[in-house]
Amino acid sequence: QVQLQESGPGLVKPSQTLSLTCTVSGGSITTKYYYWSWIRQPPGKGLEWVGYIAYSGGTYYSPSFKSRTSISRDTSKNQFTLQLSSVTPEDTAIYYCARDLRGEGLREFDYWGQGTQVTVSS
Repeated sequence: QVQLQESGPGLVKPSQTLSLTCTVSGGSITTKYYYWSWIRQPPGKGLEWVGYIAYSGGTYYSPSFKSRTSISRDTSKNQFTLQLSSVTPEDTAIYYCARDLRGEGLREFDYWGQGTQVTVSS
């Protein structure tokens, strides 16, 4: 059974960089052919896919976030990390990490973290 757990600060100031880590257990993030995604849900809105890091270490981002997003990983800790720069209050959301069975433009998630609330406010 794969389990994912998000961690990071719940409050970030405007213009700063949001940084969240997802710790994976029950499976390796280097196992072919899985992709490790970040998704968010702003209050009152639907889910927004941010991007993923693949089993190979390659990354793929939504065009909506590409200019200010970086996803990296630490294979020794079986973790992957989201960094979203220049945040505004519109980046306030519940952030989820998930295992994705598809690459590039297709999405199919089979395991999710419980989500973590991030609020952007001064």
